[in-house]
Amino acid sequence: MHFEIKQIGTIYSPFKKMEEAPIQPRFSDKPGKIEVFPEYKEGLKDLEGFSHIILLYYFHLAKEEQLIIRPFMEPDKPKGIFATRYNKRPNKIGLSICEIDKIENNIIYVKYIDVLDQTPLIDIKPLVPLFDFRNIEKIKVGWLSNKKERPKQ
Repeated sequence: MHFEIKQIGTIYSPFKKMEEAPIQPRFSDKPGKIEVFPEYKEGLKDLEGFSHIILLYYFHLAKEEQLIIRPFMEPDKPKGIFATRYNKRPNKIGLSICEIDKIENNIIYVKYIDVLDQTPLIDIKPLVPLFDFRNIEKIKVGWLSNKKERPKQ
Protein backbone atom coordinates (compact mmCIF):
# COMPACT_ATOMS: atom_id res chain seq x y z
CA MET A 1 0.00 0.00 0.00
CA HIS A 2 1.22 3.49 -0.83
CA PHE A 3 -0.20 6.70 0.55
CA GLU A 4 0.70 10.34 0.52
CA ILE A 5 0.25 13.08 3.09
CA LYS A 6 0.11 16.63 1.75
CA GLN A 7 1.19 19.75 3.56
CA ILE A 8 -1.89 22.02 3.72
CA GLY A 9 -0.26 24.98 5.41
CA THR A 10 2.38 26.24 7.81
CA ILE A 11 2.28 26.87 11.55
CA TYR A 12 4.04 29.99 12.82
CA SER A 13 5.05 30.53 16.42
CA PRO A 14 7.60 32.42 18.52
CA PHE A 15 9.53 29.16 19.11
CA LYS A 16 12.55 28.81 16.82
CA LYS A 17 14.32 25.92 18.62
CA MET A 18 13.02 22.74 20.26
CA GLU A 19 14.35 23.83 23.65
CA GLU A 20 12.20 26.98 23.53
CA ALA A 21 8.87 25.24 22.91
CA PRO A 22 6.66 24.09 25.77
CA ILE A 23 6.03 20.35 25.89
CA GLN A 24 2.25 20.73 25.28
CA PRO A 25 -0.23 23.59 24.65
CA ARG A 26 -1.37 23.37 28.29
CA PHE A 27 2.01 24.80 29.31
CA SER A 28 2.05 27.63 26.75
CA ASP A 29 0.89 31.22 27.03
CA LYS A 30 2.00 32.18 23.51
CA PRO A 31 -0.12 32.93 20.45
CA GLY A 32 0.46 31.34 17.07
CA LYS A 33 -0.68 31.68 13.50
CA ILE A 34 -1.69 28.95 11.10
CA GLU A 35 -1.51 29.78 7.41
CA VAL A 36 -3.65 27.46 5.33
CA PHE A 37 -2.48 27.39 1.73
CA PRO A 38 -4.90 29.23 -0.63
CA GLU A 39 -5.96 26.05 -2.41
CA TYR A 40 -7.32 24.71 0.94
CA LYS A 41 -8.91 27.95 2.17
CA GLU A 42 -12.41 26.79 1.24
CA GLY A 43 -12.03 23.99 3.80
CA LEU A 44 -12.05 26.60 6.61
CA LYS A 45 -15.74 27.32 5.98
CA ASP A 46 -17.72 27.12 9.26
CA LEU A 47 -14.63 26.57 11.43
CA GLU A 48 -15.17 29.92 13.19
CA GLY A 49 -18.03 28.37 15.17
CA PHE A 50 -15.60 26.14 17.08
CA SER A 51 -13.51 27.31 20.02
CA HIS A 52 -10.71 24.73 19.72
CA ILE A 53 -8.96 22.88 16.93
CA ILE A 54 -6.76 19.82 16.74
CA LEU A 55 -3.64 20.46 14.67
CA LEU A 56 -1.82 17.56 13.06
CA TYR A 57 1.64 18.43 11.83
CA TYR A 58 4.99 17.05 10.81
CA PHE A 59 7.93 17.21 13.26
CA HIS A 60 10.20 18.60 10.54
CA LEU A 61 13.23 19.08 12.80
CA ALA A 62 13.09 15.69 14.51
CA LYS A 63 15.68 13.63 12.65
CA GLU A 64 16.09 10.71 15.02
CA GLU A 65 13.72 7.83 15.72
CA GLN A 66 13.62 6.21 19.15
CA LEU A 67 11.22 3.60 20.49
CA ILE A 68 12.33 4.11 24.10
CA ILE A 69 12.74 7.69 25.34
CA ARG A 70 13.18 9.63 28.56
CA PRO A 71 10.23 12.03 28.75
CA PHE A 72 10.51 15.50 30.30
CA MET A 73 8.07 14.63 33.07
CA GLU A 74 9.92 11.48 34.18
CA PRO A 75 13.46 11.62 32.76
CA ASP A 76 14.68 8.89 35.14
CA LYS A 77 12.11 6.36 33.89
CA PRO A 78 12.37 5.36 30.21
CA LYS A 79 9.03 5.01 28.38
CA GLY A 80 7.91 3.57 25.08
CA ILE A 81 7.47 6.24 22.41
CA PHE A 82 3.78 5.35 21.95
CA ALA A 83 3.14 6.02 25.66
CA THR A 84 4.36 9.61 25.13
CA ARG A 85 3.89 12.52 22.77
CA TYR A 86 7.62 12.86 22.18
CA ASN A 87 8.76 13.95 18.71
CA LYS A 88 11.19 11.11 17.87
CA ARG A 89 8.40 8.96 16.45
CA PRO A 90 8.57 6.63 13.44
CA ASN A 91 6.19 8.85 11.44
CA LYS A 92 7.03 12.22 13.03
CA ILE A 93 3.37 13.25 13.34
CA GLY A 94 2.53 15.74 16.08
CA LEU A 95 -0.79 16.76 17.60
CA SER A 96 -1.76 19.92 19.47
CA ILE A 97 -5.08 21.30 20.63
CA CYS A 98 -5.25 25.09 20.41
CA GLU A 99 -7.90 27.68 21.10
CA ILE A 100 -9.02 29.75 18.11
CA ASP A 101 -8.63 33.48 18.65
CA LYS A 102 -9.88 34.54 15.21
CA ILE A 103 -9.88 33.52 11.56
CA GLU A 104 -9.07 36.03 8.83
CA ASN A 105 -9.09 34.86 5.24
CA ASN A 106 -6.78 31.80 5.20
CA ILE A 107 -5.09 32.58 8.55
CA ILE A 108 -6.16 31.06 11.86
CA TYR A 109 -4.87 32.93 14.91
CA VAL A 110 -4.62 30.66 17.95
CA LYS A 111 -3.81 30.86 21.64
CA TYR A 112 -1.52 28.49 23.53
CA ILE A 113 0.72 27.29 20.72
CA ASP A 114 3.44 24.73 21.50
CA VAL A 115 4.69 24.09 17.97
CA LEU A 116 7.96 25.22 16.42
CA ASP A 117 7.94 28.07 13.95
CA GLN A 118 7.39 27.10 10.30
CA THR A 119 6.13 23.61 11.13
CA PRO A 120 4.38 21.91 8.18
CA LEU A 121 0.63 21.55 8.84
CA ILE A 122 -0.96 18.32 7.61
CA ASP A 123 -4.53 18.59 8.97
CA ILE A 124 -6.98 20.56 11.12
CA LYS A 125 -9.93 19.04 12.93
CA PRO A 126 -12.44 20.73 15.23
CA LEU A 127 -12.41 19.59 18.85
CA VAL A 128 -15.88 18.21 19.60
CA PRO A 129 -16.15 16.91 23.20
CA LEU A 130 -19.39 15.09 22.36
CA PHE A 131 -17.53 13.08 19.71
CA ASP A 132 -14.06 12.99 21.21
CA PHE A 133 -14.80 11.85 24.76
CA ARG A 134 -16.93 9.01 26.03
CA ASN A 135 -17.08 8.25 29.75
CA ILE A 136 -14.63 11.03 30.50
CA GLU A 137 -14.61 10.01 34.16
CA LYS A 138 -13.10 6.66 33.11
CA ILE A 139 -10.22 8.15 31.12
CA LYS A 140 -6.87 6.94 32.42
CA VAL A 141 -3.59 8.72 31.77
CA GLY A 142 -1.14 5.95 32.65
CA TRP A 143 2.22 7.04 33.99
CA LEU A 144 1.07 10.68 33.93
CA SER A 145 -1.68 10.15 36.53
CA ASN A 146 0.30 11.77 39.35
CA LYS A 147 1.52 14.72 37.26
CA LYS A 148 -0.38 17.88 38.13
CA GLU A 149 1.95 20.75 37.37
CA ARG A 150 4.25 21.99 34.68
CA PRO A 151 7.44 19.94 34.46
CA LYS A 152 10.84 21.51 34.95
CA GLN A 153 12.50 21.85 31.54
